[in-house]
Formats: sequence, C-alpha cells, structure tokens
Amino acid sequence: MTTPIVLTDPVPVAIRRRAFLPADPLGAAGTLVIVGLILLAILGPVAAPYPLQGTGTANVHEAMLPPGPGHLLGTDQLGRDVLSRIIVGTRNAIGVSFAVVGLAIAIGVPLGAIAGYRRGRIDAVIMRATDLALAFPSLLLAMAIVAALGPGLEHAAIALAISWWPWYTRLSRATAASLRERPFVEAARAIGVSDLRIIFGHIIPNSLSPIIVQATIDIGTVILAAGSLAFIGLGARAPEADWGLMVSEGRTVILDQWWIPTFPGLAIFIAVLAFNLVGDGLRDRFDPRHQR
Repeated sequence: MTTPIVLTDPVPVAIRRRAFLPADPLGAAGTLVIVGLILLAILGPVAAPYPLQGTGTANVHEAMLPPGPGHLLGTDQLGRDVLSRIIVGTRNAIGVSFAVVGLAIAIGVPLGAIAGYRRGRIDAVIMRATDLALAFPSLLLAMAIVAALGPGLEHAAIALAISWWPWYTRLSRATAASLRERPFVEAARAIGVSDLRIIFGHIIPNSLSPIIVQATIDIGTVILAAGSLAFIGLGARAPEADWGLMVSEGRTVILDQWWIPTFPGLAIFIAVLAFNLVGDGLRDRFDPRHQR
C-alpha cells in the first residue's frame, strides 16, 4: 500500500503574510502622508469644504463653533472653517519647505563639492565662511534676516535658505573629500577632464545619497521653523492661511476654544513626523550600517 502524497505549502503562512507588508511600515506610512500633503498642496482651495473661508474670507455669524457636522474641525474667531484653513495652508507649508531646502542645496552642495575636491586655499575660504554662518543658530539668524527684510512668507523663505546652506556645504565637502581619490575620479583626471566637469559630472552625482536623506529630514524641520517664524509674527501675515499663524491666532483662546490652535499644531506635528520617518527609511536603505 502506497503512502498518499500530501501537498504542503513550502512557504509558511507567516512568511507569506509578511511578503505583502512593506519592509519599512513606518517609512511607508510617512510616504503616504507626504503624498497626501503634496496632493492637498496642489489642489489647494479646490479640496477645501469652504474655499473662500480657507483663503481668508470672514464669516462672523459662525465664529468659534466647536467641531461638528457642519465644520468638522470647528471655526476660528472670524468664523472661518479650521479644516479649510489647514488644507489651504498646506500649500504654504509644503511650498516654502521645498523651496528653502532646494535653494540651500543649490548653494551649499556645489560649494562643498568644490571645497572638498580642490582643497587648499579655496577649501579654507569656503569652510571658514561656512563656519562663520554656523556660529549663529539657524532660527536666530533667520529671525534677524526677516527683521531686516520685513515680515512676509517670501522673506521668511529667503532667510531660512540663507541660514540652511552651510549644513549642505559641510556634508557635500566631506563626501567630495572621500570621492576625490577614487579610481574613477583619477581616471577622469588622467584623460584630461576639467575640474568643473569632474565636480559636477562625477563628484556631486555620486554624493547625492546622504544629501537626499538630509534634505528629506530638513523639509520637516523647515516646516517647523517656518511655523515658528509665523507664530512670532515674522512669517506669513493675516489673512493668509498658514499653520504657524493659525496656532498664534488661537493661542489666546486655547483654554476655551481649544480646537483653533490644536488642529493646526497637529498638522505641523504630522507633517514633521512624516518627513522624519521617510528620512530614516531612506537612511536605512542607502546605508546598511544604519539598518534596524
């Protein structure tokens, strides 16, 4: 009598279930939040339930209503829907943070790559200027620049970019110094490739991994810094929709109308957390030494 053949699943059920899960669930969750924020920033008032209130139109007949069916997150002192204000303010938060980090990278990365590759006097001049800029706390330097230029969202973005570029200069310089002796760079020099072409064609492209990780984390930090400037009156100005400005406007009524400053502050928290989670996930992906 022959033994019947029993067909078994070679892959355990637990492994099959894990196969459908992302390798980094926190990073995946952060990515979904960021995608949602970018969509809200693109759509702007179109996605807001009360577009006119989101852009600043007052509705004093419904001032300071608590969260409810008509206004899911309540209304502020001027009767404007808080949810609409948060949605419309997403464009400022995401736009300013991407602009600041992009401008800081455009300034800092080439300077750092030139300093790390050329060494000598050029390196000394660039790095001493970088050290001088880093001697001042970033937010304090941004506050001084905005105070000189005048309050406003555009001035806040310029001030933050000026205070942010030295970090990318140092990061790019360290990477370029390690790449300048690599065989592919020496081969390019041996065949007569110019220094600028080596820097922009070989050094910078091969140093993008740490820069991308740092930029992802910095976007969240810039959202917090821009909100801080708006909170003290040096960023976005009323009636513009801005998360930091909304927290500032609601701080005086937080004990009675808690929803006015709480939900914009929660939006800042979620955005910063999402970018930090994605930055940590990218760091683990690019650098095996940091894998959890």
